[in-house]
Amino acid sequence: MAEAIQQLVLDTLDKEGSIKDTRTLVLPGQTDAAASHDSQIIILGALNSLSSREMISYTTQETISHVLTQEGASIALNGSHEARVWAVLPAKGEGEPIPPKDLEKRVGAETAKLGQANAFKKKWITKEGAGLVKIVSEIVDQTQLDMREVDSTGTLKAGEKALAELRRRKLIAQRKGQWFTVSKGSNFSTSIEKPETDLTVDMLTSGSWKTSTYKKYNFEAEGIPTNGGALHPLMKVREEIRNIFLEMGFAEMPTSSFVESSFWCFDSMFVPQQHPARELQDTFYLSDPSTALHPPEDYYKRVAKVHEHGDYGSKGYQAPWSDAESHRLLLRTHTTATSAHMLYKLAAKCRGEQVDDDGLGTHSGTTQTHAQGEGAKNDGFRPAKLFSIDRVFRNESMDATHLAEFHQVEGVVADRGLTLADLIGFMRVFFKKMGLENIRFKPAYNPYTEPSLEIFAFHPLLKKWVEVGNSGMFRPEMLEPMGFPKDVHVHGWGIGLERPTMIRYGISNIRTLVGHKVSIESVEKSAAVRF
Repeated sequence: MAEAIQQLVLDTLDKEGSIKDTRTLVLPGQTDAAASHDSQIIILGALNSLSSREMISYTTQETISHVLTQEGASIALNGSHEARVWAVLPAKGEGEPIPPKDLEKRVGAETAKLGQANAFKKKWITKEGAGLVKIVSEIVDQTQLDMREVDSTGTLKAGEKALAELRRRKLIAQRKGQWFTVSKGSNFSTSIEKPETDLTVDMLTSGSWKTSTYKKYNFEAEGIPTNGGALHPLMKVREEIRNIFLEMGFAEMPTSSFVESSFWCFDSMFVPQQHPARELQDTFYLSDPSTALHPPEDYYKRVAKVHEHGDYGSKGYQAPWSDAESHRLLLRTHTTATSAHMLYKLAAKCRGEQVDDDGLGTHSGTTQTHAQGEGAKNDGFRPAKLFSIDRVFRNESMDATHLAEFHQVEGVVADRGLTLADLIGFMRVFFKKMGLENIRFKPAYNPYTEPSLEIFAFHPLLKKWVEVGNSGMFRPEMLEPMGFPKDVHVHGWGIGLERPTMIRYGISNIRTLVGHKVSIESVEKSAAVRF
């Protein structure tokens, strides 16, 4: 079909020299001139193909016409609402007036409502008693005549004012059309043989490339837009939170160990070996390798003793201690395991031991300590503020706000004389910097912190309070076996990275933020987050 139309255009140009109006062309397989909108679209495709080969040139002429809406088409076929109302009413004095309720049953509720108003306005009907009657014997349904005229010609002889009224009533819609004037191009020919676009092996072998015509390169054509890299919303929020920590004088902890031992993930933090969180339903355990290397012997014995028999003023759990349980390997359930490593190294300095501090000594000058100045103890302890943001794993059922793999924002502050009030004050400042001023604290229980607080933020899209973190003060049963002095207290907290991101970006389902359902386009277009 496309080649037949191209040939028609070329033959017409060859015969007449130009085409002044493509609406006069009769397309192959048709008997009437191609005046319709759809026909001109088909002709435009043929013209573009010929123009790309410089066989013709054309100019576009725009037209404005009107088409009937669904309601307008119904009026053209069945008459206007007022005419249909008039048709079913009896003449005055010749029958029983029809009540409005009965009229709705005969012509429909919408026709009865609109038709009555227009018929009264045109003085075709009147009210008689409790019903309606017609008061003229004949009518001219001008609306129907107008619809039929628009349907056949695309316009009205009555002019623009009448068309505007019909558009206002949504009986017709304006449609832009186009037609074309065509003239010969520099490469005009009546042959539509397409030029070659590629040089092939067969052409080189046969020598036909010497006599073939080739399509010119269009150096003005725009190439395919290149896609650059884009940061995921989680990474944008992660970087903002990281900057908040650094601004507040924290140092970042190394968190590359996704695999931890039960000792560092649970035992060192005074989580009982019988705790339900250590069950397979909540934790991913490794099968190969299945056991970890032994931790420092003296520290291991102190931890085992405080669990099984109690120490440092605690009765412990009075439950049997299992070396096998302590040595099991697992995917870490929280980054607090890393915090336990770092706190152990920090406490080692108090004991005068030489350890790889991983940068622990770099932030003592930026940490406000309660013990600075006169009276500061010379026991080797230096205050520390540490944070990490990394992945953790829990064997959880996935839903709109939970995943089996997520990111935890972890922070600890170690100093002398810290209190719960200091922790709450810090949390309020921290979350305010994140833009989450609407937060609440709720008392909670953690094996390794006492007192403990859950942190909630209001999610405006879900319209409910969502838990975003957990916090508390590490217990003496955790700190003193490490070697910390009794007056050294440690704040610890962990918040999810995903939920603050969901609140910030108005996301209601975590599975559209992380996983296979994530839209690449949404990642590319997500705005930079600013707390």
